[in-house]
Amino acid sequence: MQKQDLHYIIEVKNLSISFGDKQVLNNINFKVEQGDTLGIVGESGSGKSLTSLAIMGLLSPNATIHPESEILFRQDDKMIDLLKLSSKELEKIRGNEIGMIFQEPMTSLNPSLRCGEQVEEAIRLHQNLSKEEAKKKVLHFFEQVKLPNPERIYKAYPHELSGGQKQRVMIAMAISCEPKLLIADEPTTALDVTVQKATLDLLKELQEKNNMSMLFISHDLGVIANVCEEVLVMFRGDVVEQGNVETIFNHPKENYTKGLIACRPRLDERAKRLPTVKDFLENPNFETEIYTEEEREAFHEKVYSNPPILEVKNLKKYFYPSTLFGNATIPNVKAVDNISFKVYPGETMGLVGESGSGKTTLSRTVLLLEKPTAGEIYYNGLDITKLKKEEIRKLRREIQIIFQDPYSSLNPRQTIAQIITEPMQVHKIGQNKTERLQTASSLLQKVGLSDQDLNKYPHEFSGGQRQRIGIARALALNPKFIICDESVSALDVSVQAQVLNLLNDLKTEFSFTYIFISHDLAVVKYMSDQLLVMQHGEMKELDDADKVYAHPTTNYTKELIEAIPKL
Repeated sequence: MQKQDLHYIIEVKNLSISFGDKQVLNNINFKVEQGDTLGIVGESGSGKSLTSLAIMGLLSPNATIHPESEILFRQDDKMIDLLKLSSKELEKIRGNEIGMIFQEPMTSLNPSLRCGEQVEEAIRLHQNLSKEEAKKKVLHFFEQVKLPNPERIYKAYPHELSGGQKQRVMIAMAISCEPKLLIADEPTTALDVTVQKATLDLLKELQEKNNMSMLFISHDLGVIANVCEEVLVMFRGDVVEQGNVETIFNHPKENYTKGLIACRPRLDERAKRLPTVKDFLENPNFETEIYTEEEREAFHEKVYSNPPILEVKNLKKYFYPSTLFGNATIPNVKAVDNISFKVYPGETMGLVGESGSGKTTLSRTVLLLEKPTAGEIYYNGLDITKLKKEEIRKLRREIQIIFQDPYSSLNPRQTIAQIITEPMQVHKIGQNKTERLQTASSLLQKVGLSDQDLNKYPHEFSGGQRQRIGIARALALNPKFIICDESVSALDVSVQAQVLNLLNDLKTEFSFTYIFISHDLAVVKYMSDQLLVMQHGEMKELDDADKVYAHPTTNYTKELIEAIPKL
């Protein structure tokens, strides 16, 4: 290998991968320089994660890497081809010289092992250290990733930590052997905006300290713009564009890249419909139609001239610790603390705040899935906190929820037909099975799927398709009011744009009212008429969404807005 190539830490050449007869990765080429960060962006299925798994030697046994492919990694004063190493040779490099932060900290950590033991195991695997020395090193890295009380985290099990803390444990594990190259695969997808910013700042700090190179994979272009020097844009296994981040994002040449950039909601204007990648692929000169202030004011005048559909007054939901003699009288968590607001028919109220701010508990209490500690909840003028169980059951037809995770919210053992018709059967909607199946069929078509999907199971669908099935299930009961709890957070930007457009179309067609909960502030602003900001169970701000973003009145809201990754 020529000497001049040695300033690259890794060079991928002509990487092509097939599964059976299907080629899924086509001649991928890129280099990462010492101390630099290369970003890889693209929709789900574009080949981003597959590329990283090939580098780590973690591809499934049925994957075939084409013979012309090379993955050259710098070791000492020469470049070695990782694809030619035995599994034993690769084990010495994986986790030691090349570290990886996986996408989902909830499933990447072993739930039956303490966090400290898991990081310690990774260190002892590659370094000849005693248990005591390894523990010292773990605590050192827990401090480096700014985990509070490293000794407590060392002894804690994953379920005892927040999402952000679990992600930091994963980062500590990935950097514990001080790798030359760190692969970060969607490391901030599940995190709220302030934890995301802190995690990205931490990675940049660790990179500078250790002169580490990074391969950063994300579907969020704002994150890539903030972290990377160079970017690689992937689409269906091909590299469509690559180069300097500023050049690519400010002057994209390819329609696919233009579409990826455009489908992220903007903070400076409000699109009538979010553009999708498909729009740009079909029409290179696609232009987004923008709401004028006059149109928005006219809509609000109409909406707010009616009485509210939901009015929450001084709502509290406290949690009390259990004792030997029953529950204590002093709460240990004030999840919802004295909150009041009104939601009007046909509007969307956005609900934002960091993890643990009380957003989901508020929505569960409004649905009476949690019993309020105090306060009143009026739905169409009726205080529903005073209803009997049977009356609440009837009310559930009108107030539905679309859940956060399209993977765990659908029963894997049921067909799509069963998933959609079961709630109809419970609430006695439809005369018979045939009528209910006809309704399920038309609902699937309404959300952009086919009636041929009725007999399939959830595992046969992508994340975006599963979320559409979740929406169809919510619609099956003809609701008036829908709570969307982080219902697009697991989706990539293009699919997210499609689902947000669908929710707005359905809102117009059926006169729905939404409470829209998300940690993604750009998405909440796009969807919302009024916006409620929560912190530690308290309401920090409530006003028109555009006003809150333009002129936040609390430091907390300012911090949330400043933490949004911007292109």
